[in-house]
Amino acid sequence: MYESRERAELIRRISDEIRLSVGGESAGSDEQMREWIEDYIFRSAHTSQLHFKEKIMLVNGVFNAMRKDLGLLQPYLEDDRISEIMVNGRDDIFVEREGELLRIDEAFPSDEALEEVIMRIAGKVHREINEMNPILDARLADGSRVHAVYKNISLSGPILTIRRFPKKRITVRDLIERDSLSEEAADFLKTLVRCGYNILISGGTSSGKSSLLSALTDYIPKEERIIVIEDSAELQIRGIDNIVRLETKNANAQGKGMISMRDLVKASLRMRPDRIIVGEVRGGEVVDMITALNTGHDGGMSTIHANTPYAVFGRLETMFLSAASYPVDAVRGQISSGIDIVVHLSRLNDGTRKVLEVAEFLGYEEGKPVLNSIFQFRKEAGTEGMLEPTGNSLRHTEKMQMRGGVRDGMEEQKLR
Repeated sequence: MYESRERAELIRRISDEIRLSVGGESAGSDEQMREWIEDYIFRSAHTSQLHFKEKIMLVNGVFNAMRKDLGLLQPYLEDDRISEIMVNGRDDIFVEREGELLRIDEAFPSDEALEEVIMRIAGKVHREINEMNPILDARLADGSRVHAVYKNISLSGPILTIRRFPKKRITVRDLIERDSLSEEAADFLKTLVRCGYNILISGGTSSGKSSLLSALTDYIPKEERIIVIEDSAELQIRGIDNIVRLETKNANAQGKGMISMRDLVKASLRMRPDRIIVGEVRGGEVVDMITALNTGHDGGMSTIHANTPYAVFGRLETMFLSAASYPVDAVRGQISSGIDIVVHLSRLNDGTRKVLEVAEFLGYEEGKPVLNSIFQFRKEAGTEGMLEPTGNSLRHTEKMQMRGGVRDGMEEQKLR
């Protein structure tokens, strides 16, 4: 079989010849187009040396190039085992399949062919990407998140990254069965969510933060009104009737019409929320989110990028101080009053995602955050490791008492 570049060039040449012969790539139905492609490839002298399976692969490649928005990437987008597609230029393509990073033997025939795919994606969401607007953030119809970079700011040529989300929604039970979370820690988090504790889920990129946040929303009392705010909608929330979902909006080509996370958090406060869920806090919206958590909107949840539970509070302070002129002590006071619990995840070397710690935030002591660790991941030589209780009890039980829950040590009594 041809090398990836040669195969890409062959697909381009065949596609061009078929377009000319049938009157364009929009001619006929999908079935007719596939028949024309099969007839051409099985009769062409260009492909006479190929085996039957190789010709079928070529048929699929040409069809995807002509009829599918993502061209040669389409089969990978349709593979449920693949969670990430990374295109680092026309012939440098990787996928993450079941936690393993793999390089695939495929290539676009040219930078222009890759750009065409990126522009198709942009067109579907009424956006544009070009030298004047070289960065694209978008969402496909299936919820997959797309980030693209135009070639004028990338030394590798056009860049395209697609993060896919599982069609089957991940639940807390799924996380327990995957050993990402222990049964005991899950019960504890269930109680915290139901009782209205404010929870931050932290971790690095692709550590499973959004999946855990989506799963924990199952424990929100059904009678509550929820406002969900996201930069790009990806949280999978089920079973809540009174829910409002808000998504940011980028500026148009004239630089107008932008709606930021901060705008949405401010707007949500006028919607009579019982809880505000922010998909990820990463900028000035932290000011309004923390303020909301301090003014009667208990039960808020969000995710944040951080390498350790302690690093969460340094990031919060930095974002807060960058957006508002407050004394550091006042900012720390607001954070101390607003955040109750930190759940920290990580993606381990073997590709698995684990909850490493569940900790109660007690405030600051001599300028440093103080955490009361309730659960910690412990790994000994020759073992896979487990999330285990530390023996520490939750210090602040006021919200449990207000909601009808009582916690003595690590034993949970049934909530009303």
